[in-house]
Amino acid sequence: MRRIIVQESDFDPAALQRALHEACAGQAGAIATFTGYVRDHAPGQPTETLTLEHYPGMCERELQEIGDAAMARWRLQGYVILHRYGELPRNAQIVFVAAASAHRGDAFQACQYIMDALKTRAPFWKRETLADGRRFWVQAREQDAEKTRQWEQDPRPNKELSG
Repeated sequence: MRRIIVQESDFDPAALQRALHEACAGQAGAIATFTGYVRDHAPGQPTETLTLEHYPGMCERELQEIGDAAMARWRLQGYVILHRYGELPRNAQIVFVAAASAHRGDAFQACQYIMDALKTRAPFWKRETLADGRRFWVQAREQDAEKTRQWEQDPRPNKELSG
């Protein structure tokens, strides 16, 4: 299963993980997942909402490329990448990533790679609204870009990872 979902509505992480597990037909010994939530970005002032805009079509293609790169790099049976858009309140679920593999090492690393790459490559734009009404665009963080560069510069195919 290679599943990309970009939607406005909320999601059920357990149902997504279960669907991936069932699609792997007993071949996955491990599924690593990540669920991200809207949090306070600005210091000293609570976030009311985070509004996500995306470029339809391009966004799904980029997420597919990220997932397929993980499939090529690690021994995966499949993955799910779900990202929401629209106006989301603080503490709302925003992103879900799952990677299924025979071994936990491949699943953990693929899940982390997908999230790191998604943060820097997927065409989403975030606008935060604070409790006092101020609004601003959330800037990309250099540390996220550095993580993605490290994955891309690592010459090891990581196919020998398992465990």
